[in-house]
Amino acid sequence: MDVLSHLGDGFAHAFSPLHLLLALGGCVLGSLVGVLPGLGPATTVALLLPLTSVVDPVGALVLFAGIYYGGMYGGSTTAILLNVPGETASVPTTLEGHPMARAGRGGAALATAAIGSFVAGTLSTLGITFAGPAFSSIAEHIQPAEYFAILVLAFATVTAVVADAPVRGLCSLFLGLAIGLVGIDSLTGQARYTFGVPELFDGVALVAIAVGLFAFAEALYTVARLRRAPDPEPLPLRGRIGMTRQDWRRSWKPWLRGTALGMPIGALPAGGAEIPTFLSYNLERRLTKHPEQFGKGAIEGVAGPEAANNAAFSGVLVPLLTLGIPTSATASMLLVAFQMYNVQPGPQLFETQPTLVWTLIASLYIGNVVLLLLNLPMIPLWVKLLKIDRPLLTAGILVFAGLGVYALAQNPFDLAVAVVFGLLGFLLRRTGYPLAPLVLGVVLGPMTETQFRRALTLAEGDWTVFVTRPVSAAVLGLAALALIGPVLVRRRGAKGTSGASSAHEVEGAVGTEEVEEAAQPESASTHPRTAP
Repeated sequence: MDVLSHLGDGFAHAFSPLHLLLALGGCVLGSLVGVLPGLGPATTVALLLPLTSVVDPVGALVLFAGIYYGGMYGGSTTAILLNVPGETASVPTTLEGHPMARAGRGGAALATAAIGSFVAGTLSTLGITFAGPAFSSIAEHIQPAEYFAILVLAFATVTAVVADAPVRGLCSLFLGLAIGLVGIDSLTGQARYTFGVPELFDGVALVAIAVGLFAFAEALYTVARLRRAPDPEPLPLRGRIGMTRQDWRRSWKPWLRGTALGMPIGALPAGGAEIPTFLSYNLERRLTKHPEQFGKGAIEGVAGPEAANNAAFSGVLVPLLTLGIPTSATASMLLVAFQMYNVQPGPQLFETQPTLVWTLIASLYIGNVVLLLLNLPMIPLWVKLLKIDRPLLTAGILVFAGLGVYALAQNPFDLAVAVVFGLLGFLLRRTGYPLAPLVLGVVLGPMTETQFRRALTLAEGDWTVFVTRPVSAAVLGLAALALIGPVLVRRRGAKGTSGASSAHEVEGAVGTEEVEEAAQPESASTHPRTAP
């Protein structure tokens, strides 16, 4: 009953005129930016991060709840109509959504994505409502050694999932950890990596890093890509925007199965949305009564992954709110939003900031309803936005992002930091280094150092505490397996039959072969990877 009472208080705050307006504005802004080609949820959140500086912490997080969900929904539009996923987790949607659009059923694909996102978002938010306080009470008993091991597991799994080569992922991660160490050491008072620059004594501004790595780097990457090949033209919407009775019959079970996969996997401290979306696609392909349609436009292949994607993104809020651990680049941006207001998510959040956290949860319910009512009628408008000239769009992103970073603290140094990290992010993407581990390292580096030091202090300097405590040792073992496992799978696939590639070997597990096929737009020879 305490949960329902707290949720009622959250709705009382969320239904205030200001918070309702912020939720609506967040949904509109998130959808507006997220639907633009190449701008995934992480880029959307990073680009709109400076906007929250004009409202109070509760209102800012309500606004971000809408931006968060709106950005996720917007990615499905580009995946279906352009065959360009805004992130890795949206790749399965391209496998069936784009063929549906080519066959004149883009409206049905967009409708099942929108309704599936609503169903999964509502059910997973219900899970957050009851699982959040329970996880928080458990997290209060986690010791520093175990906390450090969980952070290492989060680093390892994110690196293994998003990086084609684990070594590149680790290099990106360690670079992020080094950047996270910049500033005054809280224990010794010594300046680290500041090079005598006073603006770096408090560390590198996280907002400037986020905007630089995602917004600036995305704009530069788009310009470089357009010099090699033109962007694909969006497919026109033909027919009605909606679902037939047969579409409903074929979609409702994938919605539920996708939610059942996405929520628990996303809620793990090493979760994320990539794994459940691929698993959902593969599951629907195996369970379908219409196997001949897969690869040609099976609606189950859109309904299941989109539900899993949305449920997983809701699920990542559980470790974020209860442990302070983001398990994706988008969740890292949300943690930055918390830290802008000196709010540190963790085991004590539900006790120290009940108004904030329960208003945020209530706004997730409201945001889901608003998005459903808003996006289905506005699908034709989102399609028109896809026709915006890309040079004009890129220039707008650069100007908007630059003004946002400068206005936040009115400090030219932050703008220079954003430009530097924009160039760094562009170089990393061009050379195949993932950005998500770098962002995770920057955001979680200080927390990891703190838990490491606390563990050593309690153990009187005995570093074996991390391997002698059973839970810590087990979690570190899982982290090692997450890094080594993909390498072993690739080597095993390479030693298979001469005609089979390692991607084909793991097709039954994550559907990698279909991902590679979907990564070939009709108007370009290579897929412009837009996932962070």
